[in-house]
Amino acid sequence: MIRLKFSIELNYAITEPGADFIFSIHAAQTLHQTVVTEALEVSQALRRSLYTDPVTHTRFLRLKANLGSLMVRYTATVDINHHTAQPDQLGEVAVADLPGPVLPYLYPSRYCQSDRLGRLAIKEFGHLWQGYGRVQAIRDWVQNRVTFLPNSSTGNTTAVDTLVEEVGVCRDFAHLMIALCRAVNIPARFATGIDYGASPVLGPTDFHAYVEVYLDNRWYIFDPSGVAIPMGFLRFGTGRDAADAAFATIFGGVVGSAPVIAVEAITNAQGVLAMPQCVPFALSTDGQVVA
Repeated sequence: MIRLKFSIELNYAITEPGADFIFSIHAAQTLHQTVVTEALEVSQALRRSLYTDPVTHTRFLRLKANLGSLMVRYTATVDINHHTAQPDQLGEVAVADLPGPVLPYLYPSRYCQSDRLGRLAIKEFGHLWQGYGRVQAIRDWVQNRVTFLPNSSTGNTTAVDTLVEEVGVCRDFAHLMIALCRAVNIPARFATGIDYGASPVLGPTDFHAYVEVYLDNRWYIFDPSGVAIPMGFLRFGTGRDAADAAFATIFGGVVGSAPVIAVEAITNAQGVLAMPQCVPFALSTDGQVVA
């Protein structure tokens, strides 16, 4: 079991009265990810509302800020005890057998235009065994096709844009992989959080976007960017694409600065310092989702 301790600090200047925020910076509580301790600090005296989506476990913090400076700081200690499985034993689930909550992740979405990538996806992946191996092939194809380049995309960049430009950040890699999976009828969703174990050459610790794919009645983790260690992913939210899972959605006049994030692995409840590592098996932090 891995225990991670982290902090997130967000700073804003509120230029118009009554600016509203929806944050997704709280660690998700799932069957295999447990929040041990957590604390939230807000510099202004504001009413706060915390809502947890019953299906995705995403936790949304809502608040309305006053004029001036606003600082939001969240700290937590989280245990991650992954469900593991042998990749060659994980098959795809037929569309007719998918649970209702999984169905939205088959459809095209704002940033993942799977309807435009059907011919390409069938050509490249349609002949492969319908299971974990096919998803891994899609993940590898995206990683080999696209170059990771900081600040190479914008909030409007879609999967099709990334396919054409062949550069992007983790968000763009995730969108392209999701679109290709959906194009061959594999449910895939966008996941956000932070990662422990990314190369320091990429710069300071930041939010990370990755992919979860539905196989054999469970959501499994994939990282098409290849810049991090999936065992070190700490999940905040999931959705159809980045439009559903932004760490901050802002309504009103606000000027923000770069987030300040720190994360470390610490000794777990058994007194063991377990470090994230690359492993040859499939990983999930979710329980089974069955019809």
